[in-house]
Amino acid sequence: MAWDPVPPELRARLRGLRIGSRRAAGRRGFGVHRSRERGAGMEFVQYRGYEPGDELRRIDWKLYARSDRFFVREAERESPLAIWVLLDTSGSMAQADEGRPDWSRLDAARVLAASVFGIALAQGDPFGLAMAGDGSLRMIPAAAGVRQRDRLLMALRDAAATGGPPLPERLAPLWQRIGPDDVVVLLGDFFDDASVALAERLAAARREVFAVQLLTVAERDFPFADGRLFRDPETGEEVPGDGPAMREGFLARFGQARRELQARFDAAGIRHAVHVLGEPLEDPLRALFGGPAGERP
Repeated sequence: MAWDPVPPELRARLRGLRIGSRRAAGRRGFGVHRSRERGAGMEFVQYRGYEPGDELRRIDWKLYARSDRFFVREAERESPLAIWVLLDTSGSMAQADEGRPDWSRLDAARVLAASVFGIALAQGDPFGLAMAGDGSLRMIPAAAGVRQRDRLLMALRDAAATGGPPLPERLAPLWQRIGPDDVVVLLGDFFDDASVALAERLAAARREVFAVQLLTVAERDFPFADGRLFRDPETGEEVPGDGPAMREGFLARFGQARRELQARFDAAGIRHAVHVLGEPLEDPLRALFGGPAGERP
């Protein structure tokens, strides 16, 4: 068994979650589900009247002998849906809280990504991984099965949060690999406009997009009661400040930024959730995938 960041108790709580696409439902189907399509299939569903262009081999000649009319057989067939995790590995993902310095945004994102792979594996869907950070993009093509899961888990284990996001021209492989109607699960802090714009662009290009924003407790509560030096993990820029004096203004600006992000996601049709470090990791996954597959929970 490969390295796995998902503890058994969390894996048990995730049973029954399903990842689906509203765009593909009823057209391509996904994983353990089926899509109704014209053509030879795996399981008979119904008859329909013959239409010009239908293959003669699909005509039910026994039914024709009884009715003197041409009917063709329709069937359901399996049609897997590719599920992608797009992971932000830029420097801000290394941020952790003072109370738990060994548990960063990236650590939580690893568990969430591995959980998505586990759900996709159980559904029988292919799944892939893209990591954007240090100015570059690394992609592992989607495939199905246990070996693929283990391959992606090793990539997650070795991921490091460094540098800034990749330039737009470095993102071309995303459009070459991730097809229309595929599912994309984005994991990041979404502090830079480029990552939000990428999510919007993916959704506009007929990808089914889910987003989990990862925040620290300090960002949510700003609990600092003393003077300190605040540092940007991506640029290294440092700003001294007095915690109590800054708290009200910071929380107001941060709250407004979160509301604006949620509004942009809603406008783009992106289903989204927030995970604050230290809170149960199953909560954002249940919020996104706890309803019927292919529907908004």
